[in-house]
Amino acid sequence: MTEMVYGSVPVSRGEPILPKWWRTVDRWSLISVIILFSIGILLGLAASPPLAEKNGLDPFHYVQRQAFFGGVSLAVMIVMSMLGPVLVRRLAVIGFLVSFVALAMLPVFGTDFGKGAVRWYALGFASVQPSEFLKPGFIVVAAWLMAAAQEINGPPGRLWSFFLAITVVIMLVLQPDFGQASLVLFGWGVVYFVAGAPMILLIVLAGLTVGGGTLAYTMSDHFARRIDGFLSPDVDPRTQLGYAANAIQEGGFFGVGVGEGQVKWSLPDAHTDFIIAVAAEEYGFVLVAFIIFVYASIVVSSLVRLMRERDPFIRLAGTGLVCMFGVQAIINMGVAVRLLPAKGMTLPFVSYGGSSLIAGGIALGMLLAFTRARPQKDVSDILKGRG
Repeated sequence: MTEMVYGSVPVSRGEPILPKWWRTVDRWSLISVIILFSIGILLGLAASPPLAEKNGLDPFHYVQRQAFFGGVSLAVMIVMSMLGPVLVRRLAVIGFLVSFVALAMLPVFGTDFGKGAVRWYALGFASVQPSEFLKPGFIVVAAWLMAAAQEINGPPGRLWSFFLAITVVIMLVLQPDFGQASLVLFGWGVVYFVAGAPMILLIVLAGLTVGGGTLAYTMSDHFARRIDGFLSPDVDPRTQLGYAANAIQEGGFFGVGVGEGQVKWSLPDAHTDFIIAVAAEEYGFVLVAFIIFVYASIVVSSLVRLMRERDPFIRLAGTGLVCMFGVQAIINMGVAVRLLPAKGMTLPFVSYGGSSLIAGGIALGMLLAFTRARPQKDVSDILKGRG
């Protein structure tokens, strides 16, 4: 019934794929992603040469790699956005299973690149972080299970998705990667909330999360150091947070000028986790505010489209994907201004990183596929008794 044509979107038989895709896709979000990627290249030109010089590489080595992976990411996003929801779901399930196995095998075959957390596979020419690819697949699988639970005689999808979420979170915590674990748990909580979870249950889960964080603080030195650094009233100016905070203060409203920033020479992660500090120092609050606006526009535009969606699975999966996307951006920028503890999380489509860029392209491609206009009645029509 959900595929019947009610006239909200005209359909032409035999219409070519590209015109049909362009007519139905969320063009605002698509263009916004391209804008973010362009900003990432611009900031990469400023942030990455010092690291390339330190490693004895061509000054624009990391920019060239970012452009390559970004191109692959955009291509994947566009192709994924052309697919139907059923095919997207099938690919997401396969991707999740592959990523889950890769995540489970990290303790045996993974590496930490000297950062103290085994999160990557070293492939020689590049590195792969399985958790980046697992996130979008997990959200789609969780949404599928919860949507199936709403059907008559459906499976206990909410319970299954809960155990799946806990399993993934435990695997991430053991790396340790508390940032990605928190993001996965948040994404699952959003899907569960939209699926109609009782508020009391969400409060209980929030309490369990706080309890888990307290346990992690007492048992993990890595976690405790980050929390202590965040809670400390004084910031060591020689730490990454100290350098970032100083850069943001120096930037002011309009920045110190293109290429004139100094934080990129001090921060080892200036091109990845703290790219927003480079933006704030060289271009000032103006560029940072514009970046925030672009992220917010993607989230709002997607949610508005999803509010009109009839299919429970599409509504749940799309909401989980866009909320996870938005919160990851908030976490990255919140760490830079010391509103949140250090998480080691990239800024989507802006930070350098092959896994982050390509996985982000997959996630946004899925989101664009779910938010495409389809010939159906709106949810509001159904609630008004016109279904």
